[in-house]
Amino acid sequence: MHYDKNNIFAKILRGEIPCKKIFENKYVLSFHDINPQKKIHALVIPKGEYIDLDDFNKKASDKEIIEFHRAVSHVSSLLGVENKGYRVLSNIGSDGGQEVPHLHFHIFAGEKIGKMVA
Repeated sequence: MHYDKNNIFAKILRGEIPCKKIFENKYVLSFHDINPQKKIHALVIPKGEYIDLDDFNKKASDKEIIEFHRAVSHVSSLLGVENKGYRVLSNIGSDGGQEVPHLHFHIFAGEKIGKMVA
C-alpha cells in the first residue's frame, strides 16, 4: 500500500482542513477528534508520511519515533488525564479497523473506558 497524500490527516497537516490543536512540534501534531467517542478523544499523528504503526517503525528515524511516543505522554498531561488514566489505541489495516491511512494514535479519557474488546 502506498501513502495517500490526500487523506484527511495529510490535508490537516497542510492546513487545508482546520483542527482544534492541542500540541505541535517539528515531528508531531495532536488535535481533538471531530467525532469524539469518549468525553475526551484526541489524536496524535506524526508529520511524516506513514500509513500505520508498522510502516512508521520500519521507515521513521529514531528521532521521529522518540518524539511521537513522547508526544502521546505530553498530550495526556496537557489534557490533564495522566493521573486518572487513559487509553491509547492505534488501528492497523482493514481488519484492525483503520479508517485513515495515516498513522494516528487515539487518546481516550475523561470517563471509564471499559473493556478492551467487546
